[in-house]
Amino acid sequence: MRTMIDFYLDLPKRFGHKNAFATRMGSGVYQFKTYNELLTDAKNLASGLTEFLSERDKVAIFADNSYEWIQTSIATTLLGAIDVPRASDVTDQDILYILNHSESKVLFVENDSVFEKVIRLEKDLEFLKEIILFYPPKANKELKSKKIRIFTLQELVAKGSEKRKEDPSDHLFQNNTIIESDLFTMIYTSGTTGTPKGVMLTHGNILFQLHNLPIRLNKGDKTLSILPIWHIFERIFEIFSLSYGACTYYSSVRTLKEDLRFVKPNFMASAPRLWESIYSGILGTLNKSSRLKQKMFQVSMFFAKIFFHSRQIITGNVLDIHPIVFWKFSIRYVFHLIRFFLVWIPYLVFDFLVLSKIRKATGGELRGSVSGGGALPFHVDEFFNMIGIPVLEGYGMTETAPVLAMRTFEEIIPGSVGKIFPKTQLRLVDLQTGEVFLDTEIGKFVYGRKGEIHVKGNQVMAGYYKNPDATNKVLVDGWLNTGDLGIFTSNHHLRIVGRSKETIVLLGGENVEPVPIESKILESEWIDQCMVVGQDQKFLSALVYPNLNRFDTPVGKNFWNEKEVIQKMESEIKSKINSQTGFKSFERVVGVVVIPKAFEVGDELTAKLSLKRHVITEKYKKEIQSLYD
Repeated sequence: MRTMIDFYLDLPKRFGHKNAFATRMGSGVYQFKTYNELLTDAKNLASGLTEFLSERDKVAIFADNSYEWIQTSIATTLLGAIDVPRASDVTDQDILYILNHSESKVLFVENDSVFEKVIRLEKDLEFLKEIILFYPPKANKELKSKKIRIFTLQELVAKGSEKRKEDPSDHLFQNNTIIESDLFTMIYTSGTTGTPKGVMLTHGNILFQLHNLPIRLNKGDKTLSILPIWHIFERIFEIFSLSYGACTYYSSVRTLKEDLRFVKPNFMASAPRLWESIYSGILGTLNKSSRLKQKMFQVSMFFAKIFFHSRQIITGNVLDIHPIVFWKFSIRYVFHLIRFFLVWIPYLVFDFLVLSKIRKATGGELRGSVSGGGALPFHVDEFFNMIGIPVLEGYGMTETAPVLAMRTFEEIIPGSVGKIFPKTQLRLVDLQTGEVFLDTEIGKFVYGRKGEIHVKGNQVMAGYYKNPDATNKVLVDGWLNTGDLGIFTSNHHLRIVGRSKETIVLLGGENVEPVPIESKILESEWIDQCMVVGQDQKFLSALVYPNLNRFDTPVGKNFWNEKEVIQKMESEIKSKINSQTGFKSFERVVGVVVIPKAFEVGDELTAKLSLKRHVITEKYKKEIQSLYD
């Protein structure tokens, strides 16, 4: 298999009448498309696009998850063109920059709302020739443009269908000059700072991921699509599902609870924020339950925790940063082996009575989930793995298509992101001296020492489009500087401990990684979101958004100024960040600002749900400054 064109053309032969995608039409009602129908629809659309597109042309897609999205993407690939995706909430600034910088000739938009955004800017669009709407406007609304031709998806599919009646062969798609090193997609990073950069991912990058992902699905499995498909994590997961003949159900955070019940998925890709939300929901429901139910849950978690921890030790799935001497290892092993068998029966009883009910909330057939796009808080990570819902946390970035490391079902270690990806090399570099103290390529290992993560492998991007300076800053001799900080454990797992660019430098010269502090704070059931600040200041402070459901008495409209709320936030942070929990004196959070609204995607959060630190700092600069004044 040379390219993704070959991959797509091969799907009907492998899975034919199996369901490939399901679109939600209503509560418990889904419209299915088989693998045969998927490729027929994509080929018809591709045939209808031939007069507009040539090999290696750019095709922008401004739309959200849908069957039409994947149909468009496949059609673009079949013609040897390159898709340039973005969500439907694209801003004016992004529209102008992405369309002009990528030199996209064709643009697919979700609806007339996105269309109107683009048309307002048409005089400044240099390369765009055609706009194609997924869904035509209602009430015969006329769409006009002075210089751009307008079509609907249905028109082009019908046109392509007529063409394919004359020649139903796949010669159009098979007779191409595309090779592995050609671009498959170009994704403009939403980023936390600066102008978006066009990440160039090749056919070879994607095929490398498919060949080496260390998990497997079964033919006919059901998976849920929740995360934005324009982001490479969800995109790879949907392509990965296709490679096994699974069926992807399009869901959303709004309908997730219902879809879990009806679909009963076997697997899904997810983000940390989703699991945090489910975790908070479970505790919120429990808080309103009877004392008996609360006690039953507490006892269940007591046995689940002991059972899980002992099983981890026995199977070797433990976060040992440094090697353990044999006699200590032996004593630990024997102790946990005995403890495991002592709690085995009570664990099974309480698992059946209590924890199995929680698992049924996910449909009852969920074998696991891959979590990516950000760090999974340790307490949330441990909780779901303890109650029997395996969360396989992974690590990667858009520039690596995206997976660099990933847990497997056989090696689930909360606090780690698993082993480095097959056929991928890892270096750890000292930030102060530039010393490469760990290099898997030459077999040089140092355990437990923090360094900047550099990687090399066939999943690494071709570079940033038309931006050699930015490319050369992060890509040297095939090694990509991720900008993340990590440590290598004695059992060869990777642990992410922060971002080199997120490091806060206090006035005293101390370097502080905010992410571990934020993760610890978020273990509090009373705190929903937080961000640590303190660059060039004497001490650290935190912006926090409280979990308002936890307060027994309703809070007022101006809750962020209420003494009770502020004091509770301060006491919770103090209980989490102190010397007893492993934090140094300069890592303690002194100042606290309660913010009036939660961080939201497109405003304070990226599509990957990462904090836009510079945006948040600017937005609350007066409140932050008042702490230090």
